[in-house]
Amino acid sequence: MKLLLQIFTWWNGQTIGTRFHTWRHGQRVGEDEFGNVYYQGGKDSEGRTRRWVIYNGPAEASAIPPGWHGWMHHRTDIAPADDNYVPREWQKPHRPNLTGTPQAYRPRGSLARAGERPRVTGDYDAWTPRS
Repeated sequence: MKLLLQIFTWWNGQTIGTRFHTWRHGQRVGEDEFGNVYYQGGKDSEGRTRRWVIYNGPAEASAIPPGWHGWMHHRTDIAPADDNYVPREWQKPHRPNLTGTPQAYRPRGSLARAGERPRVTGDYDAWTPRS
């Protein structure tokens, strides 16, 4: 069943192209606390070592922890698995992207937010075609 999901859905795990590239060129670098597996191999268009992740579940870029994010984007050449990486105190833990869910951020005045909208104060003039 998992193979069928990977064949017919690009957002679940890895695609056939990624599976082939990983098999052919991939060198496993490490795994994060969410079960995402990181690879490197081959060269990208800028001549750097190509790096990619195979997500454990749906492909969600915000699920990459800060240390691995830095490695993925070539900010550092040392992978967190090789460096005994410890997040800095200012780095926040992962929170999933809540867009489209009831927990999504809805600022004051949003039509999607419960309650009454604030009244217009007069510092706003509506646009009209002849103004």
